[in-house]
Amino acid sequence: MSLLHLVDPIAVQAPAFELFGRTFAPGVHWYGLMYALAFLSAWLLGRSRIRAGRLPGVDDAGFGDLMFYGMLGVVLGGRIGSVLFYSFGDFLANPLMLVRIWEGGMSFHGGLLGVFLASWLWSRARRVHFFDTMDFVAPLVPLGLGFGRIGNWIGGELWGKPTDLPWATVFRHALPPDLVRLDDAALRVLHGAGQLEQYARHPSQLYQAFLEGVLMFAALWWFSSRPRPRYAVSGMFALLYGAFRFLVEFVREPDAHIGYLAFGWLTMGQVLSTPLVLLGLYWLWLARRSPTLQPAPPAAAGHL
Repeated sequence: MSLLHLVDPIAVQAPAFELFGRTFAPGVHWYGLMYALAFLSAWLLGRSRIRAGRLPGVDDAGFGDLMFYGMLGVVLGGRIGSVLFYSFGDFLANPLMLVRIWEGGMSFHGGLLGVFLASWLWSRARRVHFFDTMDFVAPLVPLGLGFGRIGNWIGGELWGKPTDLPWATVFRHALPPDLVRLDDAALRVLHGAGQLEQYARHPSQLYQAFLEGVLMFAALWWFSSRPRPRYAVSGMFALLYGAFRFLVEFVREPDAHIGYLAFGWLTMGQVLSTPLVLLGLYWLWLARRSPTLQPAPPAAAGHL
């Protein structure tokens, strides 16, 4: 029998209160906590690499600036990318939707472009080679991706295609409208009677959490544990993410308002991931004749 997903997206609910005639019930969402864990993991891993001299000439303060730039890039790029890549028609009809961040919607590919721009600006200000920065940042990202996908699973969004595998999951918001309106108790009764099995789907969010988070982190952390030629770590990141995302898209439900773009299987996620695979291969090719940055702890290299 499948699993029934009925997870409350709010981790901590504060008491409700009234203000200006309106009732407010503030709470901390799991998705927000996953973002906090993503940035915390990047901070801890990055500080360890800085102190090991993996970005010569940069100290803790400089890394703090890089993290700030990066966080802005993730949030702004992720939001803009989500709107432009997946809701461009709605954006043309109502450009103000771009600032409605409370409605949700984040794109990895947009966030990646945001990080590229933020890292370029930081590197330019610090006079650091852009790809030395990107090679440093790449191993810090996968755990955050994994946390983000867990947030998607907790929120019951971005589910997979129908399946009858033992770990298939029934997501409330993937049910027909008449069932979505039922309370949790009623859904549990229907699920226990086997009447929701036809709506069971791949928990593709967890597949991505494992591939993009756990597996990619292990591979990149090992690969970057010794000095590599410039472009190599960035190339490995782009290649692995693009390949993993392309494969998972075969069991992930395409966005309802976009559907398949071609061949009855090609999705927007695959279209956006293909350039990453090609870029990864190109950067790995460039790495063959590129210099290798040797570690130099801040104490030895001086502080900027």
